[in-house]
Amino acid sequence: MPDTQPLWTSAEIEAATGGRLSGPPFEATGITYNSREIVPGDLFLALKGARDGHEFAAAAFAAGAAGALTEHPVEGGPSVVTTDTLRALEALGVAARDRSPQVRRGAVTGSVGKTSVTQAVKAGLDLAGPAHASIRSYNNHIGVPLTLARMPRSTERAVFEIGMNAPGEIAPLSRMVRPHAACVTTVGPVHIEAFAEGEAGVAAEKAAIFEGLAPDGVAVLNGDTGFSVLLDAAARKAGARRVVFGTAAGHDARLLAFQPGPDGARVKAELFGKTIEFPLAQSGFHWGLNSLCVLLMLDALNVPLDTALSALANFRPLAGRGQTTVVAAPGGAFTLIDESYNANPLSMAAGFRSLGAKPVAAGGRRVVVLTDMLELGDRSRALHEGLAEPIAAAGLDLVHTAGPEMKRLHDVLPPARRGLWRETAAELAAEAAALVAPGDVVMVKGSNGSKASLVAKALVALGHPQAASDRVASDRERGS
Repeated sequence: MPDTQPLWTSAEIEAATGGRLSGPPFEATGITYNSREIVPGDLFLALKGARDGHEFAAAAFAAGAAGALTEHPVEGGPSVVTTDTLRALEALGVAARDRSPQVRRGAVTGSVGKTSVTQAVKAGLDLAGPAHASIRSYNNHIGVPLTLARMPRSTERAVFEIGMNAPGEIAPLSRMVRPHAACVTTVGPVHIEAFAEGEAGVAAEKAAIFEGLAPDGVAVLNGDTGFSVLLDAAARKAGARRVVFGTAAGHDARLLAFQPGPDGARVKAELFGKTIEFPLAQSGFHWGLNSLCVLLMLDALNVPLDTALSALANFRPLAGRGQTTVVAAPGGAFTLIDESYNANPLSMAAGFRSLGAKPVAAGGRRVVVLTDMLELGDRSRALHEGLAEPIAAAGLDLVHTAGPEMKRLHDVLPPARRGLWRETAAELAAEAAALVAPGDVVMVKGSNGSKASLVAKALVALGHPQAASDRVASDRERGS
């Protein structure tokens, strides 16, 4: 049953943050820092960023905000005044955690797949009872405490996505969540320009998620990553109980077979020594290991196996992360796989392999449209050029590219596979009709900052989309 109590009273906000009330007492039923997203009854957070949130307090009250969390009194409504609204948000998150000791909490990080794994875990938690989770990849220094502060009092289980862009970010967020179970989906060359040690530095930062584990916490480890020893050592140091997923004998969850099909895939695995088979609504090969990570996380959060399997069977691709649409273009339909939200060398290779396994109509082609991968530092050229190998291994027919870094890939592709290259995604999107033909299966993939989504939207606009068998059920999350 939903909570009948308010999410926060002004007195509770004062007690949690050490602030003082300016104006009459109030009760809040939600929280946001975006004045354009105010729902009547919300608490408005006046955070300081590129713009000072205090400038938007009047608009928030006009939209129905019940109160605000500010650094000075504001016009239009009551507020709890603190010395630092970001620190106050963190305190509010910790208070929400501590006032609901019954909540079994999970935390997810990784170079690839953390948003989808988080939401798949949430799907299982929802079936097991009142649950709460990050939305839209709220995984940073604002998103994590905000997700905590939004947690209803009646929650039984919750899962939080934790991300990073630089060293030293994950451990404080994990300590804030204090998870009972935490996982690292995998480690790869993502954000490596911020780490002098390259991928090893990324691995160490991801492993820091175990530092926040509650006593007797569970560490869910990827046994197939090249940094499995490092992850295991970090989990041991944290005193965690360790469970491992992968393809090798002896893993707690071992992938035996992954068979993609038109409506998803079928997985055969060993789970704690028992052979199981189950369907997925996802067809990407990376979902073989992802599904095992999800099962181990749900087990650690006390979700029964049959409930977990039911959740996986119905968990469909998220917007920008594999959503599939049949586009009825005037000349003939083609299939679009939208992977436009994020990209790195690991996810690129996984996407190519999945695209290569897709059936195509007679005369159709397997086409990939790529925009730049970002934050790769001095390895960017080699990693972009290196995509030619997994493209060839997957047997893809045509590669369109956009961006200065993808020009490097364009130049090393064989002429028969080389499609259009344009300086920007916007320029390539303007030529969307030239990228596809009837019967094609087209994947669009690139880093969010390189605007791959512009191409995906332009391709959809060529026709009237029909729901494909694995089209996303909800596009509620749009994060990184």
